[in-house]
Amino acid sequence: MNSVNTTALDMWSSRLVGMYIQRNKCKSLNVSADKIFYEKDLPDPYRLLKPDSIVTLDYRYDRLNVNTDYDYKVKFVNYGKLMAETKNVQVWDQKVQQFHGGQEWKFVNNFIDDFSVPTNALGTPKDALKAATDAVAECGHYPPANQEPAKSRLASFLWPNSDPQSDCSNNLDPASDYYGKNNLILGNGASELIDLVMRLAKLTSPETCNYFKPGPVAAQYKEYERAAKNCGLQVIAPSSANDNLKANVVALVNPCNPTGDFLSKDQVLDYIFNSADTTGDTFAIVDESMLPWHGPDFRACSLATDLAALADISRTKRIHIFVIHSWTKLWCCTGLRLGSVVGCTRDHTSSLLKYQVPWSVNSSALAFLATVVNNSEYLAETWASTPKWRRMQVDALKSRFPQWTFHGEPFLSWIWIDTHDASVADTACQVARSHGVPIRSGKPGYMMPTFIRIAVRSPDTFKFLFNAFDKNLD
Repeated sequence: MNSVNTTALDMWSSRLVGMYIQRNKCKSLNVSADKIFYEKDLPDPYRLLKPDSIVTLDYRYDRLNVNTDYDYKVKFVNYGKLMAETKNVQVWDQKVQQFHGGQEWKFVNNFIDDFSVPTNALGTPKDALKAATDAVAECGHYPPANQEPAKSRLASFLWPNSDPQSDCSNNLDPASDYYGKNNLILGNGASELIDLVMRLAKLTSPETCNYFKPGPVAAQYKEYERAAKNCGLQVIAPSSANDNLKANVVALVNPCNPTGDFLSKDQVLDYIFNSADTTGDTFAIVDESMLPWHGPDFRACSLATDLAALADISRTKRIHIFVIHSWTKLWCCTGLRLGSVVGCTRDHTSSLLKYQVPWSVNSSALAFLATVVNNSEYLAETWASTPKWRRMQVDALKSRFPQWTFHGEPFLSWIWIDTHDASVADTACQVARSHGVPIRSGKPGYMMPTFIRIAVRSPDTFKFLFNAFDKNLD
């Protein structure tokens, strides 16, 4: 922990959390004597911080910060520089940018693991990491404009029973026309592709494309809303009062990050049909980024395997469905930015190419993808370990905090937790951060202040988060 003494931090946490600080030369507290800790017995240097305290930059690793509520009841403790670095550094211009998690880890000087992002607990596959590293040697050249061989290999991963190399032009089987590299585009993460589909929707019907409707959940990945607003669309907020309102662009994240809701293919299509404005063209985006965690059978749950049906929907109902994946969580490569989109027809997919900037996926990312899709052992271990570790985390937290409510499917790589108390959720985030294991607050972006999101991690790593909660949360 650099200069911060972990033994001292644990000791003061166990002694102070839940106690009331009796200030020097102040009126005696009206609490039982066994709940009082005298300020004079705190170690020098220290400072008491109430919720409204002004926190200045503090680079003193040895100064103990005693964080209390307004009645001086201790909520948690930490040391100086840690608070300065994690509480004051801003990486987003929140006036114009959408807030996202995953940024705190580099500012935590006692960093252990990042629980704020639901990446794969197994870490980055070594063979793919080596391929990406080796590709840096080619940084003096442009990446392949056709994104090969990564695109064909991803096509093989998505549609193992089809011919991913086919350009479909001479294929006599109509069904096969929808599967293969020519109905697939790689992007700089899912975010670039979300923007492309949203722009295509607006450009296709500039006068009538005016409303955007997210999925039937309390919160979902906020890039869809950001992209919709940037295209001038009005957002129909998810609520029972708005169930019957129609939209020109519909977007569902399935399984939903962060809430953990999961719909069948029929349920997804029903929602799209019920939400679509049938007076003109409707564009629908189904984000299946977290679906591969479902297990070896994930393709059976994916709309990307029903492209012939989606093409028929496009032709008969004028509802054009795109399936998007971000691959950075499954293969733990968020720093590389890798996503893909599949269109309901090849023509719709090709339309996106008109607006995509060239070389948006760099050489290292393409080399990583071309290698990782063949690592079946990594996926097998993912499907075996993730639900087991998730169940262990839920059981441990539920036993310690029975008042919390836990959400999400058993196969998911995160847990969405309602603490039912915004101050508890805020304290949990601060405690986790101060112990080197940052988690995601439900307040910024999602606007759900009583919630926290915790990634699934190995038991050896989870113990650091659990011990921090156990000693510092009521």
